[in-house]
Amino acid sequence: MTVSSVSSSTSSTASTGATTNPADIDWTALIDEMVAARTAAAVSIETEITDNQTKITTYQQMQSLLSSLESAADVLADPSNTSTLSGNMFLARSATLTSSGDASAASLIGVTLDNGAATGSYTLQVNQLAEAEQVGSSAVSSETTALGRSGVLSLAAADGTAADITIDSSMSLSDVVSAINDQSSTTGVQASIVEVSGSSYEMVLTTTSTGQAITASAVSGDDVLSELGVTDSAGDFANELQTAQDAVITLDGMSITRSTNTISDVLSDVTFDLYTTTPSGSTITMDVGVDTSQVESALDSLVTAYNSYRDFVIAQEATDSTTGTAASTAILFGDETLQDVSAQLENALNTSVGGLSLGSLGLSFNSSNELSLDSSTLESILSSNLSGVEQLLGFTATTSSSDLTVGTYGSAAPSSFTLDVSVDSSGNPSSASVGGDSSLFTIDGSEIVGNSGTAYAGFVFNYSGDTSQSIDVSLSYGIASLLHSTAASAADGTTGAVQAMISGLEDDDTTLQSTVDDIDTAAATYQAQLTAQYANYEAAISEAESTQSYLTALLSSSSSS
Repeated sequence: MTVSSVSSSTSSTASTGATTNPADIDWTALIDEMVAARTAAAVSIETEITDNQTKITTYQQMQSLLSSLESAADVLADPSNTSTLSGNMFLARSATLTSSGDASAASLIGVTLDNGAATGSYTLQVNQLAEAEQVGSSAVSSETTALGRSGVLSLAAADGTAADITIDSSMSLSDVVSAINDQSSTTGVQASIVEVSGSSYEMVLTTTSTGQAITASAVSGDDVLSELGVTDSAGDFANELQTAQDAVITLDGMSITRSTNTISDVLSDVTFDLYTTTPSGSTITMDVGVDTSQVESALDSLVTAYNSYRDFVIAQEATDSTTGTAASTAILFGDETLQDVSAQLENALNTSVGGLSLGSLGLSFNSSNELSLDSSTLESILSSNLSGVEQLLGFTATTSSSDLTVGTYGSAAPSSFTLDVSVDSSGNPSSASVGGDSSLFTIDGSEIVGNSGTAYAGFVFNYSGDTSQSIDVSLSYGIASLLHSTAASAADGTTGAVQAMISGLEDDDTTLQSTVDDIDTAAATYQAQLTAQYANYEAAISEAESTQSYLTALLSSSSSS
């Protein structure tokens, strides 16, 4: 049909003497225009995919900010802080050392405190440092020349085990030292060589621990120790450089002796490192107090993490100053997930425990609902009511039986309930229920695990009893614990609300991309068909023009004759 139309046009042109050149027709443009009509829907879908990818990136940013908030809150809300001393910043301690004399207290002793050390003031004097015993040999002219001595000697420190050391005539002083040191991990005695002068060398025996004496004797053969001048004819040390001695300190008037200069068994959770003796007439005072610097730092990090998230929310709520509609950068404007998570976080921040609240910590909201921290207010409450601050921030669980403890926790369980635990004939937990509902929990060995979808999801109770019990449980959710659980739940990479949005968009993009691929495949087929069809048109036009030229020439010839 198209070809005949072209032929008609050609005949008309021929009658007026004009020509039609196929090259003048832009076949590619014609084909592109027709294919573009077919792919217009794909372009629209690709725009939707791009918009979805922008949303995914924005949700991932939200997820990352929530994860940072979760980590910052976890430092203050970790449930292990309520049951163990290790790692609990609320039990951190610091020591201040002063001395009454000229010497600096820090040059006399060092102090290390573990969490939970008793606070108070102590007076201390270092009367004597612990010393390792040292004995020397007579001098020899060379450390590498064979000594010509053969025998077996025995060495041991008081805290070591005696070992026999064999010496042969080919061994030098250096070889003897090596043989002794090969056994030092057993004997507790080590050897070294001191170069007194260019032609004078002495061996020195030293205990590896302070406060320990050396025992040395000949076992067989030459009395190598005596011949080297370590011992005399009576078997006593001929050249004792340092006698073994214990450390002696006076703590609050009590004299204490230890074999080492590192003393950790006098005051619980306190370790003393003795550097030198206290000058005559001087006394060291050690004041142990609560160290709140870690809490202050953790709260500062929490404020920073929350404000970073809050700044993200503000950006997503921005409007265009001209139109009043969502700004082009507000990708999640009006997003329900963003609004829901933000509301939960704000509710967590408005929690009060034991009469304390956010303001008690010196925290307040500014005009953008960001957090501001008043350091002086925080320092005041930390010094006057540290335990109250810990409860305000963290998660606290109290049970009526020491057989039940809380391992991990969720955020939806009621503040008080009675957990009924039943055991089997072997005394192992067989079921647990609240209000007679045993479907709330799963038993895993000694653990009672709250089931997903229930108010007890996220809870793991550890039960160490061997009889059935009804145990009263009281829970307190502090600000940091609620922030942690809310942020963790929303940011979870598998089940979180944000991940659900990301996964939904990714699924949509997969479906949309499949549609685009189908459209592109069909369009490519259509383009190939058009290209072949128009090639035929072009050939037909060329043939028609050739015929036209022939007829024109024929008519011209007839007219001439």
